[in-house]
Amino acid sequence: MRAIDVMVRDVVTVHADTDIAEAIKLLAEHDVSALPVVDASNQLIGIISEADLIHRVEIGTEKHRPWWQEAVTGASALAEDFAKSHGKKVEELMTADVVSATEETPLSEIAALLEHHRIKRVPITRDGKLVGIVSQSNLIQALASAIVHSDATGEGDRAIRQALLERLEKQSWTDFGSRNVIVTGGTVHLWGLISSDPERKALIALAEEVPGVTRVSDEMFPTH
Repeated sequence: MRAIDVMVRDVVTVHADTDIAEAIKLLAEHDVSALPVVDASNQLIGIISEADLIHRVEIGTEKHRPWWQEAVTGASALAEDFAKSHGKKVEELMTADVVSATEETPLSEIAALLEHHRIKRVPITRDGKLVGIVSQSNLIQALASAIVHSDATGEGDRAIRQALLERLEKQSWTDFGSRNVIVTGGTVHLWGLISSDPERKALIALAEEVPGVTRVSDEMFPTH
């Protein structure tokens, strides 16, 4: 499997000049732990995560070093700490040196990047532009699917996934395209939250209509 087989395509993003308050709101509303930062042409320029928002002056969690430790800490590190604690725009807190991968990156390499850099997700780019994201949970979903269907994902499964995602994007009654869809051996695995049982039934019906689908595995669960 490669990144393109499991990545979430409908990624919530922010811009460098987005207010921190808006970024925090998006993190909470979409239940995500990080937001890729893109420019006007969707070029990936950074990422802001929950870790960047831990030490904030508003809640009294900004870093306080002993005087002797501050004396031996470089000015750039102190400035960075201050920006993360007091900054009002995303560009002041974001990590600019982003670990990313391409759509064709094998999941084994994605896993290695997550482990080596101790991060929870890897943005996926094409010519520098953001096209998706792969998180630790996506790898777990892929593993669960692989255990059920040992056949490696091929071009047929990839075409089914692409067709299904395109159909989902056209539906006004659901935003499930922002969740994850994995196809293994002709079986479509639908993962994520749904708002109602009618939505569940409609999603299953939509997936069953895609040419090449042999079965739909329902791994969805209601929000309440």
